[in-house]
Amino acid sequence: MKRRQLLASLALGAALAMPGVASAQEVTLRLHQFLPPYAPVPAMILRPWADAIEEASEGRIHIQHFDSMSLGGRPAELIDQARDGVVDLSMTLVGYTPGRFPRSEVFELPFMMTSPVATAKAFWEMVETDFQNNEFEDVKILGAWNHGPGMIHSRTPVEKLEDMRGLSLRGPTRIINDLLAELGAEPVGMPLPAIPESLSRGVVAATVLPWEVTTSIRLAELVGHHTEFASSESLYTATIILAMNKDRYEALPEDLRAIIDAESGEKLSAFASQVMWDMDAPAREAAVEQGNNIVTLDDAEIDRWKEAATPVYDRWVADMERQGIDGAALIERARELIAAHGG
Repeated sequence: MKRRQLLASLALGAALAMPGVASAQEVTLRLHQFLPPYAPVPAMILRPWADAIEEASEGRIHIQHFDSMSLGGRPAELIDQARDGVVDLSMTLVGYTPGRFPRSEVFELPFMMTSPVATAKAFWEMVETDFQNNEFEDVKILGAWNHGPGMIHSRTPVEKLEDMRGLSLRGPTRIINDLLAELGAEPVGMPLPAIPESLSRGVVAATVLPWEVTTSIRLAELVGHHTEFASSESLYTATIILAMNKDRYEALPEDLRAIIDAESGEKLSAFASQVMWDMDAPAREAAVEQGNNIVTLDDAEIDRWKEAATPVYDRWVADMERQGIDGAALIERARELIAAHGG
């Protein structure tokens, strides 16, 4: 018996000493986010991304998905959950923590976005060359993107700028709420999961959202009117990040970090924005099938909205200056990069 135990111990020791055995240890990463599992972002972006990593690592990396805030907390706490190691990964809107990541707000300024994918590539490039080392220094950013054109979804039709006056309207971020107020509305900040109940209870009479996510909260059943913008420019977009705990990332074996990096960055950012943009069309069609009214503002009317939104830029640049940030330079750089990436 002792001889067999000795041989077994020697065999185990020899196996552990073989190159690559220790590095073959499996790693499980927990990914937490606020959307239901059937929404396009978790179903069509985060899961395919995780599957690609698991396949490339031959199963050495396993990513567990926790949707709809199932691990607890509020959407605004997701970035800190990744920072503090409560979870390994989190997906969230940057604007859910108002003013905390001011540089990223440049992409949320009114009518900044033209092509969603070009904007996502520009956002990622600025994360990689600038934002990662300052406002995101406490986490490792794996992806940075934005959704498609933001629309107005309301119980009463919004056909011209004057229809915004006094409209109680949900907004997702600080910049977008500032825009809505400048347009005459009464903005109410809240994360996406709170929209259905808020509309049902009359807390708000409208919301801004891209088409893509409306089906996950059955929005077409809660409002009867939708307002689009005819030009290539969008009223707004929101910035989205996939963040990883920095210590967890750096503690991974080099080859596993390389696998994650290969599936992340610009590749993930452009893919995510494209998926969200592509899913606008079927969601819009669902509203049409519901019998809802869709208003499309023409270029002349859009020019009025753009003029009304000008003070939002002025206030943002002034706010950046108070924080020692050159906001005007960020605007110029963002526009250059969007154009350079085809926007």
